[in-house]
This record gives sequence, C-alpha cells and structure tokens, in this order.
Amino acid sequence: MKPFRDKRRDSRSHQLAKGGAEQAPRATGTASGNRTAPRVLSRRDGALPAEHLPLILEVAPNADYALLDSGAGQKLEQYGPYRIVRPEGQAIWQKALPAENWDRADAIFTGDTDEEGIGRWRFPRTPLGETWPMKHDGIDYLGRFTSFRHVGVFPEQASHWDHMAGLIAAAKRPVKVLNLFGYTGLASLVAARAGAEVTHVDASKKAIGWARENQEMAGLSQKPIRWIIDDAIKFAEREERRGSRYDIILFDPPAYGRGPKGEVWQLFEDLPDLTDICRSILTPKPLAVVLTAYSIRASFFAIHALMRDTFAGMGGTVESGELIIREKSAGRALSTSLFSRWVA
Repeated sequence: MKPFRDKRRDSRSHQLAKGGAEQAPRATGTASGNRTAPRVLSRRDGALPAEHLPLILEVAPNADYALLDSGAGQKLEQYGPYRIVRPEGQAIWQKALPAENWDRADAIFTGDTDEEGIGRWRFPRTPLGETWPMKHDGIDYLGRFTSFRHVGVFPEQASHWDHMAGLIAAAKRPVKVLNLFGYTGLASLVAARAGAEVTHVDASKKAIGWARENQEMAGLSQKPIRWIIDDAIKFAEREERRGSRYDIILFDPPAYGRGPKGEVWQLFEDLPDLTDICRSILTPKPLAVVLTAYSIRASFFAIHALMRDTFAGMGGTVESGELIIREKSAGRALSTSLFSRWVA
C-alpha cells in the first residue's frame, strides 16, 4: 500500500494534479493567467461583518453514515449497507475497535494500481459493483467507488446542507442557489427539495452525469436544477456580466485543479477573485455565501479574514471554523475541512 498522506494536503489536490477534471471530478476553476482581463481588487469600505469563531460543525453517527473507528492512518466508515476502509493521514492515534471489526470491511481502498474506477479497491468479502444505493435525510443517491478514493459524497458537508435548507425554508419566498464545484450534487438536491431554484456548476462531465443520476434516483427530476459543465470562475464572470443574481452561493474549491478547457485553478491565487465575484452576483436581499476549503496549508483564520473583507458593508455575520466527523467507537473528532460562511 502506498504511504498515507494528510487529507488536507493530498486527498484532492494530488489527484487533480495527476489527472485533471475527468479523473477527479472536483477539479474546476481557472487561473488568473488564463483570463483576458484580470480582476482588480481593492479593500472595500464599510463596517466589517460581525464574526463568530471558532465554530466547529459536527456530523454525528446516524443511520445513513457513521465513522465507526479510526487510527494508524486509516478510517473505518459505514456507508449504508457497507463498511469501507480508506486512508486517513490525520488518524495518528491508535484504533479503538478490535481487529475483527476492521476485518469485516466490505471494501478497502488500496490505491496500488493506476486503473480507473473500482480497480483500486479490494473487496475481501463479496465482489461489489461500482455503485450502491445510499440515503441522506431521506434523499436517495448513489455511493460510488472511485479511483481517487472518494465515494461520491462528503458527509461532513451535511452541516452546511441542513443550515442552507433552513435558510431556504425560513425565507418564505423564491430562493436562487448557485452551487459551484458542485461534484455529485447532494447540496443541489437538498436545496431543490427545500424549494430553491438551483444552478449546479462543475467542470467535469463525468461528475455532472453522476449528479443527474442522483437527481433521478432521488425522485427530484421535476425540481428546477440547471446542470452546467463549465469552469467555475468563467461561469461566475459571465453571470456577473449578464446580471444574474443568487440568494445563496456555495463554493467548495480544491487546492489545485483544471477546468474543462485546461484552465488552471490555484486556490491561494484565485480564491480572492472568485469570492469577490460571488459578492457581486448576490441579490439585493441575499441569504448566505458558504466557502469550504480542503487540502490547504492554512488556518481557517485566513479564509475568515478574506470573507470579512469581501463582505464589508453588507452587515451579517461571518462564521468560520472546521467541519468534523464524530467517531462512534471512542468519540474522537476527525477534522475534514475548513470553512467560512457569511450569513445575512
């Protein structure tokens, strides 16, 4: 087995650098060098939003998903009917459950071949197909064994999804949601079920195909979701020029990635521009902008400061911290990502 790497450093950015969007569908974006007119940024006038930090958003074990145990560079998870073992560089402690619990795993990510799809997985009990049925809060979707160790969903994002659904319901008016770097579409499905009109953008044709499958499986085909294969910044820039506006914007960029036409995304270089564009395409009475950052060598204080500066003069509150998953065996917290969100 290849050496484990810290998820924040490697789980997305390394895969993107190796293969681009088609191999790792979360790879979307564009570097400033690819734009014809680089955006000129300046510090905005006005009072900074209130702040709430650190805010730790936690996902506890439930009937759909559970982090059963972790340690020695691995994690044991329950995704619906299956127990899955994957690398986890942050699990530097020792496993709490006996070995026989880990030995009952249905799928183990090995990463020891260069194959696409499930060729990098081992199934010690019974051979499994590429997909299997899953649920999130009553929404049906497909789990998926991918060649880059992910399984089609990031369960720690459930905290953001629940928060967003609450905002949509409380608004008691039509709400438009833009989901950039949308991957397999769970956030888009949650928003659509809550009553929003959704625009879902991802650079990967494969990821958009998976998202459409999930929409069908969830029985939400009649809900208003636009599925768009495009570069995140280029799409947002066009929306700005067209005068399109959104009440809620979600963006979950990788540290490094490539768009559908070879555009290069570098998070530390391009995130300030994209955040600024997101402000410019909000409606006059917006609800929230939610940024999640994986695979970066930074504290949430960095993206917190960026969000407060960007939304100066708009009131509201910037909440920043970490998304964590609470382990079932010993109650340890596994940090998965940083986030910062502006809430009106």
